[in-house]
Amino acid sequence: MAYLEITLHVDPANRPAAATVYEKYKQQFLDTIAGATGKELLVRDEDVQVLHCFQTLTDARAYLDSELFTQDVVGELAPLLRTDPDVRVYDTV
Repeated sequence: MAYLEITLHVDPANRPAAATVYEKYKQQFLDTIAGATGKELLVRDEDVQVLHCFQTLTDARAYLDSELFTQDVVGELAPLLRTDPDVRVYDTV
């Protein structure tokens, strides 16, 4: 199992719009991305994180190059972000 954690620095006023993007693409992510097994939105005072679950590390890395991520998700989130997202990929042992 592998995890992709993306931390988004979004102003509180823009968080509802960011959550809308998350909801809009969640099912498509689960239905069309190879190895995708889950996706959760985690909200803290300082940022918003999206935790993606995959069957393998290869699947997680491939998603970062997918059209769904690079064009759809990033395209809609970009205007809402204060800084570039922090992207981390984790493998389980």
